[in-house]
Amino acid sequence: MGASKKESVEVDKKKNSKKIQPTKKEKHNTEESVLAQKLEDTATDYKELSADDDSEDYKSVGELEAGDGESSGDEGIHNTGSSEGLAIDGQSEDSEPDQGAEESDSSEDEVAPRNTVGDVPLEWYRDEKHIGYDIAGKKIKKKERQDKLDSFLANVDDSKNWRKIYDEYNDEEVELTKDETKLVRRMLKGKAPHADFDPYVPYVDWFKWEDAKHPLSNAPEPKSRFIPSKWEAKKVLGLVRAIRKGYIKFDKPKEEPRFYMLWGDDASSSEKTGHLSYIPAPKPNLPGHEESYNPSLEYIPTQEEINSYQLMDEEDRPKFIPKRFTSLRSIPAYENAVKDSFERCLDLYLCPRVRKKRINIDPESLKPKLPSRKDLRPYPATCYLEYRGHKGAVMSISTEASGQWIASGSSDGTVRLWEVETCRCIKVWEFGEIVQYVAWNPLPELPILAVTVGQDVFLLNSGLGNEEIQRKVKELLQVETPKAPEDSGNKVSGWSWLQDDEHEGIRLRHFKAVFSVEWHRKGDYFSTVMPAGDSKAILIHQLSKKFTQRHPFKLHGLPVSAVFHPTRSIFFVSTKKNVRVYDLVKQKLIKKLETGLREVSSISIHPAGDNVIVGSREGKLCWFDMDLSSKPYKVLKCHPKDITNVAFHRSYPLFASCSDDCTAYVFHGTVYSDLNQNPLIVPLEILRGHASSNGRGVLDCKFHPRQPWLFTAGADSLIKLYCH
Repeated sequence: MGASKKESVEVDKKKNSKKIQPTKKEKHNTEESVLAQKLEDTATDYKELSADDDSEDYKSVGELEAGDGESSGDEGIHNTGSSEGLAIDGQSEDSEPDQGAEESDSSEDEVAPRNTVGDVPLEWYRDEKHIGYDIAGKKIKKKERQDKLDSFLANVDDSKNWRKIYDEYNDEEVELTKDETKLVRRMLKGKAPHADFDPYVPYVDWFKWEDAKHPLSNAPEPKSRFIPSKWEAKKVLGLVRAIRKGYIKFDKPKEEPRFYMLWGDDASSSEKTGHLSYIPAPKPNLPGHEESYNPSLEYIPTQEEINSYQLMDEEDRPKFIPKRFTSLRSIPAYENAVKDSFERCLDLYLCPRVRKKRINIDPESLKPKLPSRKDLRPYPATCYLEYRGHKGAVMSISTEASGQWIASGSSDGTVRLWEVETCRCIKVWEFGEIVQYVAWNPLPELPILAVTVGQDVFLLNSGLGNEEIQRKVKELLQVETPKAPEDSGNKVSGWSWLQDDEHEGIRLRHFKAVFSVEWHRKGDYFSTVMPAGDSKAILIHQLSKKFTQRHPFKLHGLPVSAVFHPTRSIFFVSTKKNVRVYDLVKQKLIKKLETGLREVSSISIHPAGDNVIVGSREGKLCWFDMDLSSKPYKVLKCHPKDITNVAFHRSYPLFASCSDDCTAYVFHGTVYSDLNQNPLIVPLEILRGHASSNGRGVLDCKFHPRQPWLFTAGADSLIKLYCH
């Protein structure tokens, strides 16, 4: 039995050995059958993969990938998406390969892109109907894109839609093949794209170690490896000398300070100042004597003061009322501790903090460099004379052209004529009504005085001068017949020229109260201002012809005063908000000066005529340079109360302002002939001496025509003369 079994095993081995060693033809047929079987399996897998779009198909594809990677017989198969595109590596040299298989093997890799625009951004074709040009130069028109709803329905209906990818460059949809899907999945898993790539190839050592009995170099060790280097010793010696001489300095170890500022600013800490964005929060105020538990008696309020705190507003009421305790043990808990901590936290994270850069500038360097007051003398500084006689407030004063006489009008209904140097009153006119304004004729040969009383303007003969002057004045102040008003042209109704025998002058009747009168430089014309909002508010009168005409321009607002230009035929009209400059010859508006003030109270023109000062009811004085701008060149806030009048000196570079605060300010104002140089304004002196009466102070101020003297008229019925 044992021998028969042994013989049968040997017979089987021989049979198997015969099967293992087939002939060449049988070997070729066997390989063809194996490849055909694999092709059928691959086609079956493709059908299963395209049939469903579930997660199981993904798993089957992954298993297939794993099977392909493990099997060694699949290396010769390359799937191109069709059964015709399969190339068999195991074919014999005699059999001719399929022509279609060779063409489709690498057709997708070699096909050039349809769009030939190159690296041009596709955004440039966003508004065009084409996306580029083909190889023949023809336009490639855009295809209609599906909206999101259609694409969703396509995903539901078509199971292969998940394989489609939109090629934006060629404007077409490309369907991925199975091999491309495999490549993508392997790359997503972090594997090599091709399954036949082996990342763990065994290392091949190219050096033969079997017959090598000695190392690569059998030379003995050199002696220099055992002797210290003298060059390194020189280098170390140089470093030691540099350290000893102080050329090389080491950083000292940081020593933590034993003491620190308990209430110091966090910005001083070196750790936090290294960060530019860090801005330390402000420290709370340090406690004072009031917060002490045992303060002095002077800090403890009385019961009456505590009761008065309850009547105050919460903002004005003190936040902490000091109390006194005998010892620390008797101090109760602070009732506002939580509230104060909460408000502090709100301040820390709600209030923004900004780093402000402080500039170290000397405040004295910011002040304008002004000349010394000693260099600007003479100017009025001391009260020299007082003119007493009026029983009421002196409303207005005016100096005669020669400077020897001064006239004043008062609320007691009188007009007085004074001699400047002796304070002697030489003449008094009684009107029985408040005198608003007095003005001397600017010509010395016509000593005529204009006085406004209510609705009347009186032209009075002062009685000064020789017989020839008096004869000429009496001829001018003679009215033959009363002038009746006419309605034609600019002539105004509601006025009349009347002879006033009582005061030996002319009485000019107006339809409203007159509060201002100003003379022309030639002495034949004068203007009157009434509180009205139309062109009839300002009238221009001619003394020689006894003729009156209204202002030829429309007014915008209530007029305050009207002044003639000192050298040209220009007329200044100031309303409560601005100053309008008119040309009387051309009868047109030249310029409008924007004051920016609440209400204008007075105006004065520089003797040269190019600069104007304006006083206001809010205590501001504006200097206008008409050649520079229509806006103020300088705004001086000098008086706390209303400015009643402003005045320029005729020959000296001085101007002044007076106010209801019982003071008069004197300024130096130099106007240069060079237009590139701005006027120089320097405050000089504050003149005091008047007393307040019924809330009024200094009501008028005028300069002496030839001397640097200033006359002031006050509500205390006094006239003062200030000299240098």
